[in-house]
Amino acid sequence: MGAPGGRLRPEGGRAPGPPAGTDPDLRAALAVQLARAGCVAAEEEAAELVGAAADRTALAALLSRRLAGEPLAWVTGSTRFCGVDVAVDPGVYVPRWQSQALARQAARLLPADGVAVDLCTGSGAIALVLRSVRPGATVVATEIDPVAAACARRNGVAVHLGDLDGPLPAELARRVDVLVAVPPYVPAGALHLLPGDARVHEPLAALVGGATGLDVVTRIVTSGLGWLRPGGWLLLEVGTDQVAAVHRLCADAGYGRLGVHAGEDGEPRGVLARRGR
Repeated sequence: MGAPGGRLRPEGGRAPGPPAGTDPDLRAALAVQLARAGCVAAEEEAAELVGAAADRTALAALLSRRLAGEPLAWVTGSTRFCGVDVAVDPGVYVPRWQSQALARQAARLLPADGVAVDLCTGSGAIALVLRSVRPGATVVATEIDPVAAACARRNGVAVHLGDLDGPLPAELARRVDVLVAVPPYVPAGALHLLPGDARVHEPLAALVGGATGLDVVTRIVTSGLGWLRPGGWLLLEVGTDQVAAVHRLCADAGYGRLGVHAGEDGEPRGVLARRGR
């Protein structure tokens, strides 16, 4: 499965050579193979693979994994999220670029000495951003998947293992300034619409939120009022076509000020809801 230039062979069998980044043709050759496999950002992915490999043998192994469909972040071991390097272990939901705007909005709403909770933290990406922007704040997270919780802890996040708000310390009740979550919100019948690497490889529990996609979202909206202080904010990422329904859920639950959160592409990507005073 060679290609012009670096003649990279993902099946391996090549003796270690010089560092992968020293061959000026290697990255281009890699991009060709990735593009042929359907990677839409082939050049960027090639650069990441080269940066993650110590030599050409290692690079061939990484390429083979990516061509087999593994998410890029699993292959390289990390991703960049809001300017922060986040380790992502195999089996852990990969933070999306679309969620960066939500993380930044949560950081803006978090007081310098405030309290934030990141539910369904996964690798801990949003919690990491909150901590980096507000180092004086208390930032905790929850995660039901032990593999993801271990990954988040490796990233330095304080994680409570368990379902949604269940494992949160009781002393945080009505003290939280910002409660943020990127919960599973894909409707079960829409799973086939996801990219292949997500659909085949990533944990379904981190993606699918029941028949309508809003099972977990509804639980967070309901329980959030018990954790937020008066004036505290709930921030949720959902699908664009779910925003209106979640807006109504928050209004019916008794939240005060409501807003629609837009992603970096300008599309509605979630809901902001403030607990009344």
